[in-house]
Amino acid sequence: MIHSHMPFVSLCLARKISRFCALVCLTGGVLAFYSVTEWINVGINGGFWRGGLSVFRGVNTLNLDAKGRMAMPSKYRDRLTTLCDGQLVVTVDLRDPCLLIYPQPEWEDIERKLVRLGNLDPSARRLQRLLIGHATEAELDGNGRILVPPPLREFAGLNKKVALIGQGKKFELWDEQVWNDERQKWLAEGAKDGELSAQLESLSL
Repeated sequence: MIHSHMPFVSLCLARKISRFCALVCLTGGVLAFYSVTEWINVGINGGFWRGGLSVFRGVNTLNLDAKGRMAMPSKYRDRLTTLCDGQLVVTVDLRDPCLLIYPQPEWEDIERKLVRLGNLDPSARRLQRLLIGHATEAELDGNGRILVPPPLREFAGLNKKVALIGQGKKFELWDEQVWNDERQKWLAEGAKDGELSAQLESLSL
């Protein structure tokens, strides 16, 4: 009976060794020690929470209800619960007509950097007023929903149908039609652009 399970055990061991080697590479050869719970979260959620590394990706089309609540896609919920206990911060994007949604620890890092800018520089004051001034805490409720306040919905022109875009350490929240229009514009611009910046030239996709 024991021997019948040996191939499965060997496969599991090989996978664990592979993940161990990947972890050593990602941490620059420095292996951190995690509790059993943290290792389970790494395996389930695909992120190294102790180091603050978590990647959110993908385009999700969602609906806002009559109260302005949005159900966070289930694929993100466990990660957000582990990373920030479902505590998020929503603020405005200064370049595009959308909102930015950060896990609270990630936002707090940004907020500290903004505060350290001081308020003598007019550009710094503008950033502080807009980003910190519009920053609103949001919490995942028991149904995995967050409430987007009316002023922020108005800023981004959000109607019922919205697009939630994973952007690494944060999300962007767009009106779905605006997102579709902008995406087509970016694709058209990309087809016309013949040259890339040095930074993009070094990026291998």
